[in-house]
Amino acid sequence: MAEKLGEEEFMEELCNGFRLLVDQQKGVITFESLKRNLGVLGLKGMSDDEIREMLEEGDIDKDGCLNQMEFCVLMFRLSPGLMDGSRRWLQQALGKHCY
Repeated sequence: MAEKLGEEEFMEELCNGFRLLVDQQKGVITFESLKRNLGVLGLKGMSDDEIREMLEEGDIDKDGCLNQMEFCVLMFRLSPGLMDGSRRWLQQALGKHCY
């Protein structure tokens, strides 16, 4: 996907994914906001425990939710093919804010 879109469009897609899942009042992806949007992701049948596991996997600072950076890092980790040649994109993402 990153190869087809180019780095700018790919990073924008990651930002769009974050905005889709974020709790608008808290500015992070919470258990509730993720559960509410599972249908959009095609994961409607996930259990609460599976949702918690997904959050825990990406929750670097252990605050129980995903901020934008944690979400982007998780997406890279879940898609190993993205890491091939994409270190430059990740470095640029760390320097840019997609709000």
